Amino acid sequence: MFQPAYLDHNATTPLAPEALAAMLPWLEALCGNASSRHDHGRRARQALDEARQKVAAAVGAHPTEVIFTSGGSEANNLFIKGAACRRKAGVVALSAVEHPCVLEPAAQLARRGWTLREIAVDGGGRVEDEDYRRALQARPALVSVMAANNETGALQDVAALAAAARAAGAWFHSDAVQAFGKLPVDFRALNAAGVHALTLSAHKINGPKGAAALIVDKRVEIEPQIAGGGHERGLRSGTENVPAIVGFGVAAELAARRLGEQAERLRRLRDSLEAGLAALGAVIFAAEAERLPNTTCFAFRDIDGETLVGRLDREGFAVASGAACSSADPEPSHVLRAMGVASELARGAVRVSLGAGNGAADIERFINAARLTVERLRGLAALAA
Repeated sequence: MFQPAYLDHNATTPLAPEALAAMLPWLEALCGNASSRHDHGRRARQALDEARQKVAAAVGAHPTEVIFTSGGSEANNLFIKGAACRRKAGVVALSAVEHPCVLEPAAQLARRGWTLREIAVDGGGRVEDEDYRRALQARPALVSVMAANNETGALQDVAALAAAARAAGAWFHSDAVQAFGKLPVDFRALNAAGVHALTLSAHKINGPKGAAALIVDKRVEIEPQIAGGGHERGLRSGTENVPAIVGFGVAAELAARRLGEQAERLRRLRDSLEAGLAALGAVIFAAEAERLPNTTCFAFRDIDGETLVGRLDREGFAVASGAACSSADPEPSHVLRAMGVASELARGAVRVSLGAGNGAADIERFINAARLTVERLRGLAALAA
């Protein structure tokens, strides 16, 4: 019997049963506020402390460096705007392929007297070395470059970029939301290279929505963006979301444990998928770059991406056209445009992002469905011509 296939794990992931089991007591009988001094509050505080330790261990950080937030967008905003409040207005430099939740707070800074400098990328979506050197010559106060791109999966050499930024006197941040759980992420090693902060998110690693973290060097001063009772080391006030944070801790622990085996399995599936798509004439974006093991971004010439996604959805395959977080934008992906992809081809972009529940049968069925769907769409186009 046909089973629908979920192939959109870069947008969000199914909640792991282990994470759900850990959360349920805090959604049912347990209700303590972690700031309360009675037994219920102490138990909630203990649960938060244990989750913080698990998240920290998963990325080689110290628990005191973990600041819980409501999501990756909040964590990115906390660093970009919070760090800017502690530094003299100057240059904020970002790669041209950053997620909107990095680009937009930087644009807000630009409206408040900062200079926004976008760093060019090459055809594979990697930061272009010469333009990065030119950007650093402007002595930016802040630099943010994502570890892995959410659309193409292209990886950046974060350690090398951070080392160069440190020599220029910049504070360096990396959005590691997509890399975390798919590739090793070691904050201690990255911090030694010059990374001051990393962003992580629970729902990308089979944890719940509503929990994320900014991993931040304690020597870096940032201004809280949510003021109040001084929670999370005074950097993020508000009663902590205990159930979601508990689930985040379990998901982080599972992701770290399964990392090597999962990455290799997904890489084999991705390679099989791309071989099948290439045989159908698809263009694979960032194919020459080192990428996440689970991510394929492709297009068929003269086939609209939104149309293809809709047809594949009716066939039982959940995939994305561009990034789910900005799918309301009808314009071609800013990531692909920055890579030099023609607008006509970029409008055809479709992203497949694999996860724990996918197997070889999903790939085989998807390739067959893509072949039949593209043939039908081209046939309709020929009739309309």
